[in-house]
Amino acid sequence: MLNLRHKLLAAALLLSVAPIFSVAQGSKAGTPAAAAATAPLDINTATADQLKAFPGIGDAYSKRIIDGRPYTAKNQLVTKGVLPQATYNKIKDQIIASHPKK
Repeated sequence: MLNLRHKLLAAALLLSVAPIFSVAQGSKAGTPAAAAATAPLDINTATADQLKAFPGIGDAYSKRIIDGRPYTAKNQLVTKGVLPQATYNKIKDQIIASHPKK
């Protein structure tokens, strides 16, 4: 009987604390840093460090991306031979290629 009471008490405590954690995490989502993390990165203006933050992109690929600028479409990373298709597939939803201003 005592064991059942402990389990019920533990469950009640967990349920009462869970909303506090979800509110704390939700407030972080509204910060500018979180918004920037979800915004697509422009491959025509990104720095080497920004590019290296993507999976599969290291020093060599970030240099190749920068050296191949400007891009009129993000898929040119593959068509120009800058990135292999598998690496492009990992990052394609996180990048854009804005048209350079004239």
